[in-house]
Amino acid sequence: MTRAIWLVVVGIISVQVGAAFAKDLFGTISPTAIVWLRLVTSALVLTAIARPRLKARSREDWMVVAGFGVSLGVMNWAIYQSFARIPLGIAVTIEFIGPLTLAVLGSRRARDLVWVGLAGLGVLLLGFEPADLTVAGVLYALLAGAAWAAYILLSARTGARWPGLDGLAVASVLATLLLTVPAIVSGGDTLLDGRVLLIGAMIGLLSSVIPYSCEMTALRTLPPSVFSILMSLEPAAAALAAIVILHEVITPLQGVAIACVIAASVGATRGRPVLTEPAPD
Repeated sequence: MTRAIWLVVVGIISVQVGAAFAKDLFGTISPTAIVWLRLVTSALVLTAIARPRLKARSREDWMVVAGFGVSLGVMNWAIYQSFARIPLGIAVTIEFIGPLTLAVLGSRRARDLVWVGLAGLGVLLLGFEPADLTVAGVLYALLAGAAWAAYILLSARTGARWPGLDGLAVASVLATLLLTVPAIVSGGDTLLDGRVLLIGAMIGLLSSVIPYSCEMTALRTLPPSVFSILMSLEPAAAALAAIVILHEVITPLQGVAIACVIAASVGATRGRPVLTEPAPD
């Protein structure tokens, strides 16, 4: 189990390091264009690995995977828009309210109301230091969280209809197509820059290919409850990546707020089924 835990941790770190490098590139290329480059990379790799079979698919199969692809695209686009406006660690903390809310709504345990209150306290504490926040940045993070919750629900339905990685590969292609025109319009000639393309591909590997591989391998031996708790470390990993790579220092109060959301997520997911798929951020 120790090896599986480390694989999940590596995946979490990889996602947030990729996000930090993406944010560092925003001065050169738009967030929409960089998230599109990330999706292109992951779509190409996943399609090459899965080689999904598209024949004899029902209308329901395509409807489910299309919804999955839209949620994937919106989730990635919205969180990158948030990164461009507020600190990385805070954006991921707010985004995490999505899967946390989903976990609580799926529970009938009265004590889960405690975790709702703790998460609410964390968000409230972030509001006490609004200097680092913008309304648009917070709203984009909330949109990303809502899309993440939809992604979680649709991933289960997609997995039931599409074997292996087929559904994820098709959804990644659809998400890429969804953002193609906005990315070309906002990215312009920058998308022809070799350095930008190389960094975009690296971000795709760090934020999608590596964590997907690590987490899928880990889930073969790791209990779902342990996996869910480990995924609760995402906000902390985001804050650490922002400090090391972007030099975004969080205040003590913001650190307490992040800790509240992490603790709420751990409490809400203990002993429950996996509610978080391989982290898409």
